[in-house]
Amino acid sequence: MDLPQGTLDLLILKTLALEPLHGWAISERIQQISKEALRIRQGSLYPALHRCERKGWIKPKWGVSENNRRAKYYALTRAGVKQLQADEAAWRQLSLAVGLLLDHA
Repeated sequence: MDLPQGTLDLLILKTLALEPLHGWAISERIQQISKEALRIRQGSLYPALHRCERKGWIKPKWGVSENNRRAKYYALTRAGVKQLQADEAAWRQLSLAVGLLLDHA
């Protein structure tokens, strides 16, 4: 399923709201929570992570993954929390409006 522009950033921020994760774990969590409906390819995920980092929404820190490999873990910043709140509210408002149209048009 193709995501509308900006949606992947929202999904990343929402996923990181629980705890810092490395890229592969972010992708896996999105896939699990969406019941396999959303599969994020590395070619989309890592540019989105870099974009979020450039915007100051997430901050990376090197750590060791569950399989003892060096991995970059991403955590939300204060700016990221604010962006998540704004994007989540906008997404809910948009999905409500689209739902109304689908139900009544």
